[in-house]
Amino acid sequence: MPEIAPAVSSNAPIATASAAPSEERWRTIARTAFPFLVLALIWECAAHLGIFPPKLFPPLEGVASAFAHLTSTGILPHHVLDTVVRLLAGFALAALAGVGIGFAMGRSRRAEDILLPLVSIGAPIPGLAYAPLFLLWFGLGNTSAVLLVAFVSAFPIIFNTWTGVKAVKEIWVRAAQAMGADSSRLLQHVILPGALPYMLTGLRLGLAQAWRILVGVEMLAAVPWGLGWMIFGAREFLDTDVMLSGVLAIGLIGVLLEKLVFARIEQYTVMRWGMLS
Repeated sequence: MPEIAPAVSSNAPIATASAAPSEERWRTIARTAFPFLVLALIWECAAHLGIFPPKLFPPLEGVASAFAHLTSTGILPHHVLDTVVRLLAGFALAALAGVGIGFAMGRSRRAEDILLPLVSIGAPIPGLAYAPLFLLWFGLGNTSAVLLVAFVSAFPIIFNTWTGVKAVKEIWVRAAQAMGADSSRLLQHVILPGALPYMLTGLRLGLAQAWRILVGVEMLAAVPWGLGWMIFGAREFLDTDVMLSGVLAIGLIGVLLEKLVFARIEQYTVMRWGMLS
């Protein structure tokens, strides 16, 4: 009697292959959430043990309640919107100025000799040290906050753009010129693709710098709305849950800008310039 070979399902490898990415995704989520769960557990234990007064160290449910109340009443979204508008305005100015100055320093020895000492001295100074000067020069309000954000966050953009332009090998430039590339094509197909990784790193560092200095200067510039103003105002009334809600919003927006928005821009830019080059 002939043997009958067992039937093997052709869908088994496909099911295994589709289950592997899903399992890996859940592992990544678990690894990411684990430190937050540990921190939340420690926080809850400290809050309920009464180590600090409840007014100064509220439990997480109190913070969540305050966050939900501020969101539902529209107060928190209003603060977030004003802060993000100031951030984008200041960062846009910083990106334009930083990339322009960095390119000038990278392509011109004279510009490098003039600007590099000034940038090297100004960059290490903490951003809040400039705040009193900007408040005196431009007054209280949005103007001083936006200009201070632009000024402080431009330094890492300048440095990284300058480094990226200088990192482009001279032999690439000479080869392109030998093949008849004009200044426009040289910039588009040689210098920009070569300096792009450094530029994107500078923009990412500048965005983080802008976010930090903006929240700080909102506490000083007497702006009518903003997360920094909300946190500073809540301190006056010992509303710790409101303060922590503002801190939570700052963290969430920072992650959103860094991991989602900027990562997508970086990916698109690399693909675009990679195809052009």
